[in-house]
Amino acid sequence: MKKIVFVFVLFASTLTMAQKNIYESIRFDEFTKDHEILAIVPFIAHLELKKAVDREELSILAEKEGYAVQNALETYFSKRKKRKKFSVDFQNIRNTNAILAQNNINYDNIDTYTTQELCKILDVDGVISGNLNLNILLSEGVPTDFSILDYFSGDANYGRIGVKISDGETGKLLWKYENEISKKTGKNTTELIDKMMKTASRKFPYDREKRRNRN
Repeated sequence: MKKIVFVFVLFASTLTMAQKNIYESIRFDEFTKDHEILAIVPFIAHLELKKAVDREELSILAEKEGYAVQNALETYFSKRKKRKKFSVDFQNIRNTNAILAQNNINYDNIDTYTTQELCKILDVDGVISGNLNLNILLSEGVPTDFSILDYFSGDANYGRIGVKISDGETGKLLWKYENEISKKTGKNTTELIDKMMKTASRKFPYDREKRRNRN
């Protein structure tokens, strides 16, 4: 019985923390009533690796991590598009990246463009973007052997990720979810995104069921 209560409390605490890490604009429905398609752009990654890496290599590795998150998010949304019945579609990231390249926009300068500019270039209604702070290379996988002491020493903490959705017409932030990255959140980028978005799924604003309940 004590074990059941403990598990319930742990689950409730996790859910509460997840909800606190989620922001949604009070004008979300107003801004998104005509939204049909969103683009997922590469995430901006900041690496503070424990091993010594020169600046050029660090830049290359950060870019790899940023594209890995973009790919993982597309995989997540593609798998759940029919089941979740999202009210929007998601632009194929190959098309997204190709259009960006045709307009001389790359990983190094994408953050100098406004949301409105990117949406106009990509011909979408909104953009999914974000930031990634890491002290490991998540795309290459994380150690699977650990003990409970790792959580107290900090050795299980690998950084933080923030996913946000911005409106193409106004540039306003519509939705944002932040989450710490640790050994509990997944062994690689794909697993991290899958677990993280599942935790946030009840709060994902483009879910048709969620909109129906809200209205």
